[in-house]
Amino acid sequence: MLVNANGLDFRALNDAIRRAGGKVELTGCLGQRFICAGMSDVEVAIDGVPGNALGAYLNGGTITVSGNAQDAVGDTMNAGEIVIGGNVGDAVGYAMRGGKIFVRGDAGYRAGIHMKAYEDKIPVIVVGGCTGSFLGEYQAGGLIVVLGLSGRRIVGNFPCTGMHGGKMILRSDCRGIAFPDQVTSREATEEDLVGIRQYVREYCARFGENEEKVMDSPFTVVTPDSSNPYKRLYVAN
Repeated sequence: MLVNANGLDFRALNDAIRRAGGKVELTGCLGQRFICAGMSDVEVAIDGVPGNALGAYLNGGTITVSGNAQDAVGDTMNAGEIVIGGNVGDAVGYAMRGGKIFVRGDAGYRAGIHMKAYEDKIPVIVVGGCTGSFLGEYQAGGLIVVLGLSGRRIVGNFPCTGMHGGKMILRSDCRGIAFPDQVTSREATEEDLVGIRQYVREYCARFGENEEKVMDSPFTVVTPDSSNPYKRLYVAN
């Protein structure tokens, strides 16, 4: 069903999506916040630029955006999938607890901040381009994959600050990137690459990239190296 977002605030827009049910094609989107917030089993294709907190608390289904999206995509989402055909703003996947987010282009600051995992819920963010500073800040679980296909420096300053769980894999040898003391960075093993290949395959299928070409590169794995990193950050030894 076609829903025209022109002139609708987010409450009216979400009501229209719920009434439509099934597959929804959303046109005329221009900055409306909280689209599909808290919904389950939705299948929404968005033409336009959604505002902050797209798919916040999402409990299932798929949201696809043809172009860019603003800040906090997938804020505290629990399940489902969000696919962004362009770039995203800051804090994509903020406190994300499950599901997958695929970003074709770049992400702003604090991607994956406070990500966490619980039992079989393993949240995944795949960014095809580069990311801004504070990538994976306070990450507690889940997986962040950054592919660096835009050809620029793969991550900004201060990546992994406060990271105490989860894993980050960067398609780069990461020379010249300063990681904090509470994490360990190392060259990816074959086992590591097997673990991310399914997500790279999904990314390439969605955005028309060559999987083998993307995988034919150095990768760096970053993980926390202490069960209590905050002790070193905030307590005098």
